[in-house]
Amino acid sequence: MSWIRDSTLSWFQLLAIKILKTGHIPKHVAFIMDGNRRYASKNGMQKIEGHTKGFDKFAETLQWCRDLGIQEVTFYAFSIENFKRKEEEVNGLFNLVEQKLQNLLSHKDKTKQHGICIRIIGNLSLLPQNIQELIAEAMIFTKDHTKAFLNIAFAYTSRDEITHAIKDVIEGVKCDDILLEDIDENLITNCLYTNGSPNPDLLIRTSGEVRFSDFLMWQISNTCIYFTNVLWPEFNVWEFLNAIFYYQRCYSDIQKIMKIQSVQPVVQNNRQLTYIDKLLYKRQIAIESIYPSNI
Repeated sequence: MSWIRDSTLSWFQLLAIKILKTGHIPKHVAFIMDGNRRYASKNGMQKIEGHTKGFDKFAETLQWCRDLGIQEVTFYAFSIENFKRKEEEVNGLFNLVEQKLQNLLSHKDKTKQHGICIRIIGNLSLLPQNIQELIAEAMIFTKDHTKAFLNIAFAYTSRDEITHAIKDVIEGVKCDDILLEDIDENLITNCLYTNGSPNPDLLIRTSGEVRFSDFLMWQISNTCIYFTNVLWPEFNVWEFLNAIFYYQRCYSDIQKIMKIQSVQPVVQNNRQLTYIDKLLYKRQIAIESIYPSNI
């Protein structure tokens, strides 16, 4: 089944979206897709069947975001902590990911038509080589697309992300690209896996768990958080629209907080800007080295 689908919403659901669009729509929504395994247990399925249902919901939710005009979406797909699960489940997940990435790459025309830029954020070195190659191909093929941005956190935790950002900063100082006085929050932000993405306006977590599971901890300080008891494969458009309405109710308070915190404009000096450009180029070369073929 394709990642990018045509809208299947009813006229009544489209009317609800039209009404919500009269309010403020978040530019960036993040999802912690939790509950696949519990869904499988609840319905007498194998765990991998629950994950398959979860992927179908991911594709459906992505379409709802496009219907609503949300420009950027980030999904928490696989934590580094998930490597601790049983080998059978982890291998089943990797097989599923391989199938879905191959499916995505077989529909390049559709991806290009909709202008979707796909970015996998995480420690790719932890993944099997075949998965790394498919990820690299998808990222290289879509890197110049600008209509919408899809980020998938895979082999990801915030602790790993921040650790690598600090290592990059230390390397910059060692190489005399930056000075100690150049180190600030903005520099670290630009060294994260999420470089170039605005912080999420809204974070949605399913399954009734009220925690963040080490997801985007640096980025969500001013994010509106919506928890729901619904298991991820059972997440529906009404629950999604309810989360958007909840965000709209919180919007004025969030804006007040952000206004207070951003009295002074962020200014980067030339050393910082030059180093960030160098770091991003280095990362792009690393991706291209995984999948060097011309696309």
